[in-house]
Amino acid sequence: MNKKLIYPALLVIACFVVGFVILKDKNKEDKIPPIKERSARLASLPDWAETKTKATDLYTRIQQQPTDEKLKLQLAALYIQEARVTGDHLYYDRAAMQLVDKTLKADSANFEALCFKSMIYLSEHHFADGLTYAQKAQSINPYNSFVYGLMTDAYVELGDYPAAVSTTDKMVSIRPDLRSYSRVSYLREIHGDYPGAIEAMKMAVSAGYPGAEETEWARIQLGHLYENTGMRKEAQREYELALYERPDYAYAYAGLGRIAESNKYYKGAIANFEKADGLVEDYSFKDELIDLYLLNGEKEKSEQAAKKVLDKLNSDAQAGTNDAAIGHYSDRELAYVYVKTGDYAKALEHAEMEYNRRPDNIDANETLAWVHYKKGDYKEAAKYIAVALKTNSQNPTLLTHAALIYQKAGDTAKAAELSEKASKDNAYISPVLAVEASKELPRKGA
Repeated sequence: MNKKLIYPALLVIACFVVGFVILKDKNKEDKIPPIKERSARLASLPDWAETKTKATDLYTRIQQQPTDEKLKLQLAALYIQEARVTGDHLYYDRAAMQLVDKTLKADSANFEALCFKSMIYLSEHHFADGLTYAQKAQSINPYNSFVYGLMTDAYVELGDYPAAVSTTDKMVSIRPDLRSYSRVSYLREIHGDYPGAIEAMKMAVSAGYPGAEETEWARIQLGHLYENTGMRKEAQREYELALYERPDYAYAYAGLGRIAESNKYYKGAIANFEKADGLVEDYSFKDELIDLYLLNGEKEKSEQAAKKVLDKLNSDAQAGTNDAAIGHYSDRELAYVYVKTGDYAKALEHAEMEYNRRPDNIDANETLAWVHYKKGDYKEAAKYIAVALKTNSQNPTLLTHAALIYQKAGDTAKAAELSEKASKDNAYISPVLAVEASKELPRKGA
């Protein structure tokens, strides 16, 4: 056959194949991921039937009216909420981002879409990106309360605490509600004002509708505040009330698990955390179980839990590598789990990655300090823990970490001062950390 005829023919075939692949990829891109079935226990909650029906209806209408941006944003909002309920952020954040990006492609100044994009980035710990889109939204509508909440969250995570206070003040002045009160509470907490934080979180709970996910989330935060000030009966009451108002609420089970743990009732603590872990995809439940299994003499189960956490967090991190727009930055979490497994080299690698993304954040500095402490680099640890203490946070875990670090770094007076603050009012710290503190730190009056 004439080669002059063969090559054009092959070229036509190649173009057809490439065109088919592009069309196939475009169709895949255009296809919106549908809502997923919940686990049996989550599916039994009263909101599931309504959520599923609404999602299916929106999905169908979008297929019929692909240029209706309002429908897309309604479905995106539902997916963002479903991510909170189920913990399946990777699936729902990707689905929501796809809808939001379609809207922004049609209208780059769509205020609601910009807010949603910021929310998704913040959920995935892409804090700088989250701030960028929140600021874009704020420039379009500077009188909207919600956008200042997004900016507050981003400023907190990036360590710009004065800016966070300023945007929260603006948010409350526009609309005092659950969302603004809860942010006031957190800022008071990290600045060492626990009474003020408790007061604001009570206001947040009162401003919400009982049983709604965001209301019970606020109630759980109130319980945490009570735990951190040694008010365990009050904390337990809030967790039990959250379960009453929202049955099978995973974070309420986790709260009750910590109460049981603080009472050294490890079997009960394990049962509660296993319930929570069976309901929601949240690494923190398995992370707690690593310690609890060990405390209960179940070393093999502890090691299995650690492996599951590392596999999950690394999988999410890989998703972020594959898709820069979506993927959970989880280096802080990975650092702590690697510390528990004794892999300090890996722990340092991830702690430094987290620190490099947000060097002014107190949590990132505490993580890096703790890894250096575990490695025996006490002077380095002291350098970073000093930054972690800059807001005057009275968090008992932070104070205990700091006390241990300063003790090893040779500043015994500072260590004693921080240790006394940490143990004030019998505030909650994990039993594993408490054991280490009892061995390394001088007892009061000794």
